[in-house]
Amino acid sequence: MEHDNAVERVIDDLRRSVAVAVPGARLPSVRELTSRHHASPVTVAAAVRQLVAEGLIEARAGRGTFVAVPPRPAPAADLSWQTVALGPGRPGEDEMRALLALPPAGAIPLSGGYLDADLQPAAALGAALTRAARQPASWQRDPAHGRADLRAWFAREAGGALRAEDMVICSGGQAALSSALRALAAPGDTLLVESPTYLGALAAARAAGLRVVPVPTDADGVRPDQLAAAFARTGARLFYCQPLYANPHGATLAARRRARVAEAVRDAGAFLIEDDYARDLTIDGSPPPPLVTDDPDGHVVYLRSLTKSAAPGLRIAAIGARGPAGLRLRAARLLDDFFVAGPLQQATMEFVSGPAWERHRRTLRTALRARREALLTALHRHLPELAGQPVPRGGLHLWVRLPEGTDDVTLAAAAATAGVVVFPGRPWYAAEPPAPHLRLSYASAPPDLMDEAVHRLAHALHAG
Repeated sequence: MEHDNAVERVIDDLRRSVAVAVPGARLPSVRELTSRHHASPVTVAAAVRQLVAEGLIEARAGRGTFVAVPPRPAPAADLSWQTVALGPGRPGEDEMRALLALPPAGAIPLSGGYLDADLQPAAALGAALTRAARQPASWQRDPAHGRADLRAWFAREAGGALRAEDMVICSGGQAALSSALRALAAPGDTLLVESPTYLGALAAARAAGLRVVPVPTDADGVRPDQLAAAFARTGARLFYCQPLYANPHGATLAARRRARVAEAVRDAGAFLIEDDYARDLTIDGSPPPPLVTDDPDGHVVYLRSLTKSAAPGLRIAAIGARGPAGLRLRAARLLDDFFVAGPLQQATMEFVSGPAWERHRRTLRTALRARREALLTALHRHLPELAGQPVPRGGLHLWVRLPEGTDDVTLAAAAATAGVVVFPGRPWYAAEPPAPHLRLSYASAPPDLMDEAVHRLAHALHAG
């Protein structure tokens, strides 16, 4: 204890000396400090070592101790040359950054595209990943196209129209989509999309150099007559579609339209990329089977992700196609990242093949229904003029049409200032939007915050 007190006395003495001295000034010698504090040289050396570690003093062998000289600040780097070397930024980057931005502290998020942390099966996923990480085999190189058992699971989930060997495991749906667009189209080609459509698809298409042409949708999904006309007018050979709880507008392709959409794609000799991201996000009833189940001739390229329905960190998806298209997809994924991490694949397989997956799906259905109803109730209370619009039977969002003349981007900015984060509708269109909208997520905030969130949104709307 006495040694500790002596060290502290020496440290305090040196700190006072440093406080009044200029950088580089000599400090009292070890002999002077031992005499002044009646301390041993070992004690003084301990005090000096601590202040050296803190960067306050410097010990120079054979010369003594000195007040540390702060390092000269490095000259500011001139990175302006990169502007010329890089050229224009890629289209869609700003929108993707906005889509993935985290809400500021204190704000209520109605903008997220992932499940709230309370809805994620984190414990089950963590346990599965821990077990997978302990198995040496999971760290070895899996087949480049993914584990055979995981590919077989995705093939079964697609309704049996695809085989395990048709599937490729990918690190998330966005990676799968980007690879598919590059594999199935060349820069300058035309991609048909629903209008509105998933913002990530627009960004990926523009980054791939594709010309994006929108096809009108309504409450029953894409309009087959307009799709056929768009194929005829543009000569496109690729159509991106979310036939189940489409993001952002929530529509499911009506049963009576499925055959006509397939016919339009077949007559054009084209591919349809079916993004089945929301199959596990059903709230009401049972979802229809994927379009790929009625595709005997290989026109449908099937994409299924688990990220939206489980957790953002579960970057696991699969994409499948038959024939030469499948070969191109597998080659594209191989060039992109070789293969997905083995422990993550093994943990995913354990999770989806065990009882935890079905428990999660049942719990999630109940929780999403409660959150959707809480958001609808809040809209009826605070913004009745926005209520009464089509309610999706699944997914994560409401697509809310705003009064004519409303600037949705300005409203979203005002709402953020009021403490609620919403996403404007404009970026989800490949061309001019026909009307202003907001995408409101009911998955990213708990039910007890919905009323306050919509109250803040109403304040922003009426204040404008």
